[in-house]
Amino acid sequence: MLNSIATLYTDGTTGVGDAVTNPLYPLDIRQKVMVKLGESVAADAIVTSFLNLLLEKKRAGILPDIAEALQAMVDKDQNISHGTIISAVELNSDLLAKIQATLEKLTGNKVILETQVDPSIIGGIIAKVGDLVLDGSIKTQLNGLKESIKGRE
Repeated sequence: MLNSIATLYTDGTTGVGDAVTNPLYPLDIRQKVMVKLGESVAADAIVTSFLNLLLEKKRAGILPDIAEALQAMVDKDQNISHGTIISAVELNSDLLAKIQATLEKLTGNKVILETQVDPSIIGGIIAKVGDLVLDGSIKTQLNGLKESIKGRE
């Protein structure tokens, strides 16, 4: 829920972040904006009170950081890890599912993957999940071969 609020808050097109942090707006107006923000994501009374407290203490600007920290705690509690897959070309969904299953076996956690395309790695993939980095890119293999040849000279 706080993630939804933080997303609306940081969305540059809505101006919500400015509306609740700008001291030029009266506190009651900023509180009304925060209440509407809470209503838009069906926030309960505790979250609404928390949002109001952030406004009163002039700490509404750290709402995105609070949401991020809370999400990290929830993910840790639920054994969820976030990872990145970097490949030279776009990967199909079947291959991504296999990679995800393998990473879940290696980490022992459910893994949520984000994909990136980087043609400079030439081929293969680079998988990053937390502190685990598996680099199977052709670029890294070629660099390793280059260093090996240099070491023999």
